[in-house]
Amino acid sequence: MIIDLPEGVDPILHVWGEMVPHIGVAASRFSQSVYSHTTLGLREFEAARLRIAQINGCVFCQDWRTERDGATVEDSFPDAVAGWRTATDLDERVRLAAEYAERFALDHHGLDEEFWTRVKRAYSDAEIVELSMCLGSWIAFGRLNRVLGLDTACQLPARQG
Repeated sequence: MIIDLPEGVDPILHVWGEMVPHIGVAASRFSQSVYSHTTLGLREFEAARLRIAQINGCVFCQDWRTERDGATVEDSFPDAVAGWRTATDLDERVRLAAEYAERFALDHHGLDEEFWTRVKRAYSDAEIVELSMCLGSWIAFGRLNRVLGLDTACQLPARQG
């Protein structure tokens, strides 16, 4: 970990809530809103989130699976997202979410008319804005966690089952 933390504190809670409370708490609320208020389907949401996690290299984010009403994506989904160009088990919206995530993170200047035509056939304008805000959140906060070394200090919550 890059920063020094007091003994016995939860790294995420300390960094996000106590070190810079006026910024960290607001960032945490935004991050939580992405999960709490999304209207995107689980597969599109997870395709975009996982592709950003893969690009960011955030260990925690790559291991995390969003759960909705007890449902998560299948175990093979992260590999399909990484290979979105050739994966056969992704529908058009999911494939576009993965592509948009990758291009948003690595080549946002290259988002051309042809790309937007395909996206606008599959997504409403509100969904495009929502997905863009989600991508911005995951890029910023996943990279923050990765750069500071918090991604290996985070613990996944125990799954109930």
